Amino acid sequence: MTHYADRRKIDPSRGEHLADGSPNDNNRVEIGPTQLAFAEWQAAGLQVPNLDRMRAFRLDRLVKTLNARDLGAVLMFDPMNIRYATDTTNMQLWNAHNPFRACMVCADGHMVVWEYKNAPFLVSFNPLIRELRHGASFFYSVTGDKGPESARDFAGQVGEVMRAHAGTNRRLAVDKIMLHGLRALEAAGFEIHEGEEVTERARAIKGPDDLLAMRCAHHSCEAAMAEMEDFARREIPRGGVSEDAVWAELHRGNIRRGGEWIETRLLASGPRTNPWFQECGPRLIGNNEIVAFDTDLIGCYGMCIDISRTWWIGDGRPTNAMISAMHQAIEHIEINRAMLKPGVSIHELVHGGHQLPDDCWAQKYSCKMHGVGLCDEWPYVPYPDGWVPGAFEHRLEAGMVLCVEALISPEGGDFSIKLEDQVLITETGFETLTRYPFDPALMG
Repeated sequence: MTHYADRRKIDPSRGEHLADGSPNDNNRVEIGPTQLAFAEWQAAGLQVPNLDRMRAFRLDRLVKTLNARDLGAVLMFDPMNIRYATDTTNMQLWNAHNPFRACMVCADGHMVVWEYKNAPFLVSFNPLIRELRHGASFFYSVTGDKGPESARDFAGQVGEVMRAHAGTNRRLAVDKIMLHGLRALEAAGFEIHEGEEVTERARAIKGPDDLLAMRCAHHSCEAAMAEMEDFARREIPRGGVSEDAVWAELHRGNIRRGGEWIETRLLASGPRTNPWFQECGPRLIGNNEIVAFDTDLIGCYGMCIDISRTWWIGDGRPTNAMISAMHQAIEHIEINRAMLKPGVSIHELVHGGHQLPDDCWAQKYSCKMHGVGLCDEWPYVPYPDGWVPGAFEHRLEAGMVLCVEALISPEGGDFSIKLEDQVLITETGFETLTRYPFDPALMG
């Protein structure tokens, strides 16, 4: 006999909670990893995060950042910032261009979410959210010509919360707010500060459970990459396989494991790899061609896993130029990664390290390195010609995670080599989180 209490569990072998502390309820509202992901992590010996601890750490980071700047609160519309503060989601991509949600964290730790009025249940699982409101939508398609009035009503609500939890402090940090909203807050007498500086600096340091979540998400991403590579090597030589068909395998593997979406369409083949940044399309990939990609993947627990690899697909041999470029790309990553440690300045990273070949300078990647967490994040490490005095005057700290980039793209050439590894800054140096191998054929 099977009891309903067992049938409704995600994992009948467990009690009320899964290993990460989330409810073992097959009908729960909260999203999360699938049984496939948990099974693969267990087989790999990975420890899953404690989500309650992870959420508490993130809120504490925001509160400490606010108090260090004497800010009364931070008001967030960016769905990635809301995810960081609350670990809740609601139609993330739609919300990114239709800002209907908001979250405010006060310097005393009080957290408010303005949620879609028909879905208040989406945030109720997190007890750190102390107050639920509605009315943060004042984009044109839903408020029409009454956007200013909606924004004034919202600013009035913000004022109520600030008076209760920040007293006379009117210093308010705000991230990506609509124009009417900014004007309404200024008219209400708030002193507006840059919210992205607050959130990016808070998010840059990962806590112990953030890192456990990232390791799990990383394993799932690499498992999906392996499935994509198996498909590519098996099916492309048979003919009739498009770039989109290969790319779909990564999406499939990500979603099957409880991942969330992929931010870009950066997979290209053959001559479409040069110049880089051509998006994945209907091109049929030929036998004995390069396939290069950048995952830009938002995976399990909302963690971004940003890995690039280039494969030679076929039974022939890559050209000597391709093999040489592959070694240059690997050298670029290895030499630049070796500089990573706590205390090193971004200035040192920008102006030191590996030098690209002269014919690859014009089409180099947009940066040497960048931070990563819930998406691409601060800090940003440009190449020397992108250095702006005063913009990047910071040093690395333990707990940061950076992606080290390499793009060898000869100007006027017919191929590019794209590689990227994700790297944790430790107390003594660095740890490379990416384990996925480089293509032996391109390594010669």
